[in-house]
Amino acid sequence: MNETTIQIRDYGYQGEAENDIARVTAVYKERYELVCASGTVYGFLKPGEYRCGRQAYPTTGDFVRLEYNPSGDSRILETLPRRSLFARREPGGHAREQAVAANFDYALIVTALNRDFNPRRLERYLAVAWDSGAQPVILLTKADLCPDFGAHICAVENIAPGVPVHAVSTYTGLGMEALAAYARPGVTLVLLGSSGVGKSSLLNAMAGETLMPVNATRNVDASKGRHTTTHRQLFLLPCGAMIIDTPGMRELGMWCVEEGVADAFQDIEEILARGCRFSDCQHNREPGCAIRAALDSGELSVPRWNSYQSLRQETHFAMNRQAALRKKQAKNKEIAKAIREIHKKD
Repeated sequence: MNETTIQIRDYGYQGEAENDIARVTAVYKERYELVCASGTVYGFLKPGEYRCGRQAYPTTGDFVRLEYNPSGDSRILETLPRRSLFARREPGGHAREQAVAANFDYALIVTALNRDFNPRRLERYLAVAWDSGAQPVILLTKADLCPDFGAHICAVENIAPGVPVHAVSTYTGLGMEALAAYARPGVTLVLLGSSGVGKSSLLNAMAGETLMPVNATRNVDASKGRHTTTHRQLFLLPCGAMIIDTPGMRELGMWCVEEGVADAFQDIEEILARGCRFSDCQHNREPGCAIRAALDSGELSVPRWNSYQSLRQETHFAMNRQAALRKKQAKNKEIAKAIREIHKKD
């Protein structure tokens, strides 16, 4: 444990100054790494508050109220309200939300200018980033490997209107100066993207030192990245900004991000707002369909329309599953309450 006095405001806390506030800098299963007034400490959850669902399980970037223990692990009492949250459907067959990072100002969506470049994947990340409550920023890495990255920038700007797009190279330093507009004192950034796109290299370049290990790839195959980050971790940069590095996501499942999908596909929402001839139009072969007209004129591309439909369907499925889960939990609570009443009578 690092015994030193720090100011929690230096780590982005915006509430009233209190000595029992800490910020989660990393999560290791049931053990949490935190920074508080006494420095870097480790903590565990107060079982009753979290297991019964009264508190949201903390994730990297969360602010929590801490019962400090100078001689061992401290105890986390509650998770404070979040101003932003990046979450996805838990990988695998579970229909649960997985919190990835919290309380950040900018969501830096990272993709490489090589065979990893995928506009459809970017749309997926944009939907979740918009829904997080933060400002998305798209970073196209490995620009030194792509002579004509200007065409890729135009392609991204077409699917992400209003979102800043930067082509950068940590190898040559190209475009890195633009990131200073986001990495300001007290501001928190989160790096999001699939495996091997260069998030850890970007983190190290912004920090001016090696904070996360990076596997060299250029001498093997410059088009392939190698995933090295294994957990989410928050770092304080020399400039006073904070940045959360996250493991590469092989799967980014939608979880109740209806508003985020609408924000990421504003062009399609505007077309739908024009109205079709029939109120129950399925946008297939019905006459007077605004979507079909946009597709026929070239205003809307078929891949983008298909992506919109897919993400809408996925988030509606998640919302229905969540509603069903809440109903089941409420029923179980009623049963448990009834059983307790019977035991009291006995």
